[in-house]
Order: sequence, then C-alpha cells, then structure tokens
Amino acid sequence: MRLGLFSDVHANFEAMMAVADGYTDKNCERYYCLGDVVGYGASPQECSDFVREVAEVTVVGNHDAAVAGLMDYQYYYEAARRALDLHGSWISPENKAWLAKLPYLHALPEWDMQLCHGSPLRVEEFSYIFVVEQARECLQIWDTLPQLTVIGHSHLCKVFELTRDQAIELPADSLTLKPESKYIISAGSVGQPRDFDNRAAYTVFDVESRHFQFHRKPYDIEAAARRIFESDLDDGFGHRLFLGA
Repeated sequence: MRLGLFSDVHANFEAMMAVADGYTDKNCERYYCLGDVVGYGASPQECSDFVREVAEVTVVGNHDAAVAGLMDYQYYYEAARRALDLHGSWISPENKAWLAKLPYLHALPEWDMQLCHGSPLRVEEFSYIFVVEQARECLQIWDTLPQLTVIGHSHLCKVFELTRDQAIELPADSLTLKPESKYIISAGSVGQPRDFDNRAAYTVFDVESRHFQFHRKPYDIEAAARRIFESDLDDGFGHRLFLGA
C-alpha cells in the first residue's frame, strides 16, 4: 500500500490542485494531511473542503488550531494574525468545527508510524524540527517512537535518521528506511514552500517496501498570488510564493 502524505496547504488552492494532479500516477490508496490547511493564503474554504474530502486523517496544525479557537495567537506577527482573523470569518461553521476536532497526533501502528504537525516530543506546543539538534531532542522518547514520524510545520523537506544515541540529517530525496533506525521526516509544504523552490511539495510512502519519496510540482503561482492581492490579506503572502521563501 502507498500513502500520500502532504502538509501545510495554507489556503493555496492552486497548489493543492497541482499536488492532487501529481498524485494521479503514484498509485496511492490513502492520503494523510500533516496540518495547516488554513493560514496565509486566499482559499481557506476551498482547501478545507478538499482536504476534508480526500484525506483519511488530518492532524491539526498551529494555524488550524488558531482559526478553530484552540490557541492564543496574539504573539504572531500582525499580518499573520490578520490572516487568521480573516480565515476565521471566511470559512463555514462546518469547516471551523472540523478544524476544532482534528487530533494533535495520529498513530498508525499497523505501519509502525505516526503523524503530527510539529515535534512529537510536545505535540500541542507545535515545536519545530528543521535542524538536527531539534531532531536529537526526540532521542529522549526513543522507546516510544515508532519507526517513522511524519511531520510538517517547517515548510521544509527534511529527513532525520535516529539511532538510540544519535541523530543525523539525510538528503530529502528518496530513501528506504533501515530496520534498525527510526526516522523523523518533514514533508515540506504544498502551499508555501520555504526552501527557495517555489514548487508545491508532497510525498509518497510505500508501507511494504518502507520506501519514502519526495516530489515537487509546479503550479499556477500567479493565480494563487492574484487571489491574495485581490483580498484583504497582506500582499507579502503573495510575493513570497514566487520566491519559495
């Protein structure tokens, strides 16, 4: 069985549709979203509708939690707060209720894996893992970690391999999991990549062969940015789509 794993859609419908198209020839049987369906972009309603329909499970991201009223986001910078306020007023009551019920962590013990938005060490705090030092902190929960933890949040494609006493970073391309190691893999971002590659990111995991593959897909950035420019959102959220930053 092959799983489609994607994260950080961030209300970018054009990118989400490009990823959906990218999955058409990947033979995935189930899809999972690692959180942050909303935030930043101009299409929170459309993206929420789509992810609700397609994803077997979606875990809650910090932007989802903010829009759903599950966390205080007053410490976010002004443009991000404004976007969350707008999204809270734009999405339907049904989608807001859906966001409010999303789990912080979803275990898939049949495949020795789990899904969460940020670090599995403190899932409700949405801590980042984008450098090896942050991955190394998870060694303290080595005994309870499944072989594979897939996360989002950083908007970066990252692979960290853990043994009982060390963590190393591997290239985020294609890999087969080693039986003796554990892995924390960040799936990148569908709607707002931050690795200076402006293509939408998505991943595929074959649960039998234990093979994990990263993919990128171009999308209509001009259309996605235009939606932002024509809304009350900060124009910077549109400009950064072109940069992938």
